[in-house]
Amino acid sequence: MREGPGVSAFAAFLRAHAVVLRRIEEDLEDEGAMSLGWYDVLLTLERAPGRRFRMQELSEHVVLSRSRVSRIVDELERESLVKREPCPSDRRVIHASITRNGRVALRRAMPAHLQGIEKHFSSLLSEDELATIRRALERVAAQTTPVH
Repeated sequence: MREGPGVSAFAAFLRAHAVVLRRIEEDLEDEGAMSLGWYDVLLTLERAPGRRFRMQELSEHVVLSRSRVSRIVDELERESLVKREPCPSDRRVIHASITRNGRVALRRAMPAHLQGIEKHFSSLLSEDELATIRRALERVAAQTTPVH
């Protein structure tokens, strides 16, 4: 059975995603830098309203590590990069927030992560290709039912 262009494009997208993430993660490990999972959670919290999310909201907003969010927050909390605290209006709800140390660690990690994006993705494509990919994927994301 032949694949249509949609299936072929989607398969290429998945392969590229897996390869780029694996190569960036390997580079970060070689440099002793923060893992992509940690970076994903810290960046998501840094961009959140009030720099915090309910744990459920955090798992809906992270990009790379949805199924491991609780474990990653545990690891980050042990390093004083994130803190958990009860919601003031509903004690059953737990918020995760980025700490001052977390913000410092995120700023320190950012150059290595951006270098990985450049090395394994951006530098391989022209500006026109990058713009086309961005527009196309933003259109796909906008038409997909939001998770949150």
